[in-house]
Amino acid sequence: MIIGILKERKPGEYRVAMSPAGVEIMTQEGHTVLVEKGAGEASGFEDIDYAQKGAEVVDPPAASEAAPEIFRRSEMLLKVREPQSFEYKLLQKDQVCFSYLHLANSAELTHSLTRIGGVNIAYETVQKADGSLPLLKPMSEVSGAMAVQQGAKYLEMAQGGHGVLLGGVPGVDPGMVVILGGGSVGLSAAKTACGWGAKVYVLDVNLDRLRYLSDVLPASCFVVMSSPATIRDLITRADIVIGATLVPGSKCPILVTREMLKTMKKGAVLVDVAIDQGGNFETSKETTHDAPTYVIDGIVHYAVSNMPGALPRTSTVALTNATLPYALQIANKGWKRAMKENLELRRGANVVKGKLTYKAVADVFGLEYVPIEELL
Repeated sequence: MIIGILKERKPGEYRVAMSPAGVEIMTQEGHTVLVEKGAGEASGFEDIDYAQKGAEVVDPPAASEAAPEIFRRSEMLLKVREPQSFEYKLLQKDQVCFSYLHLANSAELTHSLTRIGGVNIAYETVQKADGSLPLLKPMSEVSGAMAVQQGAKYLEMAQGGHGVLLGGVPGVDPGMVVILGGGSVGLSAAKTACGWGAKVYVLDVNLDRLRYLSDVLPASCFVVMSSPATIRDLITRADIVIGATLVPGSKCPILVTREMLKTMKKGAVLVDVAIDQGGNFETSKETTHDAPTYVIDGIVHYAVSNMPGALPRTSTVALTNATLPYALQIANKGWKRAMKENLELRRGANVVKGKLTYKAVADVFGLEYVPIEELL
């Protein structure tokens, strides 16, 4: 198979879909890998690193333009972020696009992919039998740790916060962190915040998950069953609230409303890790690394949609480790056979041959849902 790896052009996105080590494994399996010139530079990988591992480095016509040759020649595109609007015209019918898509947050992208007629497989909905999301998990772990790091920074008075040191000092209380959701993001955030010495609350509605979190987290972390009343109470005392609750493939639940902001301490910080799929806070709107925050009712909002993009070296290696086995299955077997033989990959199918094959996305937009099995 001919596989294309593109330079990401979403603002503030510095990751690349595959490291040179992953490319080497692909080429050893007999596949042709096309890598756009400069695709890995921000992640610390030079073009020569890819060339030495067997890739063909393709130079785009201009630094600001996507490489049309890669779109034209590739049978499968590997990306980190969803196709941008200027890339729609370059995508081809029957072409496989394996990437984060987050379709529930973009009607434009959903309708465009339906019109193009390719095979679009979303990293974030590839799902194991136990319900875990193996291709979302590594980026969730990065985002969870980063949420605490960013929240602590924006607690500084000069950044709009109310001047609290998250870990405190001897004789002074530490800051309080409330984490809404105990999945991969929540666990990573809780471990980081506890490591900083903060007082931490993790909320979830899954009792089995709460038992697990109680076993693995330190005593300074309080694990609580989530409810609207509990959220309303805890956010009045919180210095940082982290939104870390999602429904695979669908819109996120709103857990903190505009009215609830009025009960919070002025200068507290909301970090909405779930913004990729709509966010957990009613007042969330997508921001970028260049302009990451805004203030509503005295509350600092951080809602960058591609948080791990700011830590590209760590994130690219972690992403490659997770996606490579699945990408190899698609390349070795073709998408149809790979999906027939692997339920996890079938669950990743979002838009295939013009049909919406992920029910949660179809439901969000009121469109017809076609089970992927009907297309295999």
